[in-house]
Amino acid sequence: MNDMHRRAWLAAMAGLAWSASPAAAQRRPAARLPVVVLDPGHGGADPGAIGPGGTQEKRITLALAIELRRQLLAGGRCRVVLTRGRDVFVPLGRRVQVARDQEAALLVSLHADAAPPGQASGLRGASVYTLSEDASDALAAALARRENLADRAGGLRLPSVSPEVQRILLSLMRQETHAASTRVARLAVNALEGDFQLLNQPHRRAGFVVLKAPDVPAVLVEGGFLSHPRDEALLNTPAHRVRLARALAGAVNRYLAGPRVAGVETLAAPV
Repeated sequence: MNDMHRRAWLAAMAGLAWSASPAAAQRRPAARLPVVVLDPGHGGADPGAIGPGGTQEKRITLALAIELRRQLLAGGRCRVVLTRGRDVFVPLGRRVQVARDQEAALLVSLHADAAPPGQASGLRGASVYTLSEDASDALAAALARRENLADRAGGLRLPSVSPEVQRILLSLMRQETHAASTRVARLAVNALEGDFQLLNQPHRRAGFVVLKAPDVPAVLVEGGFLSHPRDEALLNTPAHRVRLARALAGAVNRYLAGPRVAGVETLAAPV
């Protein structure tokens, strides 16, 4: 049983509500391309961070997601679903549910944040986050608190089943999902190193709501700090977003080519 099927089995045994869409509930062919869900942060009435030049995070994240989708589809190794394809507000819980409805192999949430009040104004560079209730540092904790204020959706609502069985199975599923998320984060950092300015210790951990699906590996990518003029200028440059998307697409393709998705149709990643 591969990782994806094992997680689905654990979810069913633990009694996790799947709430799949009608399309997801239909019988699917045994061999299929995995789904990658791209989540452009913020949107609609929630602009996200705003740079000193007036750049809104919601616009940067959507542009980056569209470019990353283009590159992933061109590679032909996965299907791609966006949590939003235009300037609309999508609650955090709904973003997670999109990935679960799609039985996604991976969720990539895209952001371009600002340094929290009181933090050094010179902070800049990309970083990649995985889920942890214990933040890796004060900056990670502050960014997670800010992102989670987008709405008040939090945690997972589990039905009433045997608490002991639920605890054991959910723990196993989360361990597997966390390990897969960590692999993606390391691949992403490796792809970005050398060509992009990175934040100190670029693989970070915090309790972002959008990363909390127990059965979908997920990472949150900060493309840079809009509060820094240099990062703001770069993120506003289409050529920079193309390069950033290319690096992230390479990391995603390498992850999909690995044992994590051995039960679905994949193509070998380029060497």
